[in-house]
This record gives sequence, C-alpha cells and structure tokens, in this order.
Amino acid sequence: MPRRHIGSGSPFEAEIGYSRAVVDGDWIFVAGTTGYDYATMQLAVGVEAQCRQALANIERALAAAGSSLRDVVRVTYILPDAAEFRACWPVLRAAFGEIRPAATMFAAGLADPAMRIEIEVTARRDGGGT
Repeated sequence: MPRRHIGSGSPFEAEIGYSRAVVDGDWIFVAGTTGYDYATMQLAVGVEAQCRQALANIERALAAAGSSLRDVVRVTYILPDAAEFRACWPVLRAAFGEIRPAATMFAAGLADPAMRIEIEVTARRDGGGT
C-alpha cells in the first residue's frame, strides 16, 4: 500500500512542507496539531478550548485515513506552560479515557505565543478500533 498524505486545508502545511497526517500501511501519523479552526483560520481562546479544537482537527485527519480516536496508540502533548495541562485533563479523559494510549507531556515553546497546546498522535488501524 503506497504512502498517503492527508491535508487539513491549513496554509501552514504548504508553507512549511508537511502533511496533517501520513498513512503508511495500517499506521497513521498525525502531525502536531493546535487549536486552529482551519475553516476560519481562527485560534481558539484558552488552553481548554484549544485542546478541544486540536482534538477535533485530529479526529478529522483520522477519519480521512479511515480511522478514529479509538485507534490511537500514542499521544504527545506539548504546552508552553506545564501548569495549564491540568485544565485539559477532563477534555483528554473524555477523548482517551477508555482508549488509554501511551502518553507524554512536555513543556516547550510553540510557533505562536497565542498557542497554548499542541497534540500529536500515532494510530494503528487494526479493524477493531474504528
């Protein structure tokens, strides 16, 4: 099966040279995804709202790959302020509480100071999770 690239419509993908997701066999690699609504190019306000929007963006990319959040095996959270992570826990628990992927969170600067969280996932389609 050839590698397939999935875009979100974000101009950043073409400008920087990356895909929202890459499908390679049963594996789906979703790029670091922020709280931008790519239809409006507006960034949600606040870490919790950005977390929700990032997950919605990830869900769309996974759906385009024939997958869903249920297939996520690994998730990485990046926040410029680690103290804000706790505010995201209820949102993340709703998305991943039953799935329980391996997870890492670290604090680092993001491309825009208004960005409060970036989420990256790896998923594997195995026929049982979608």
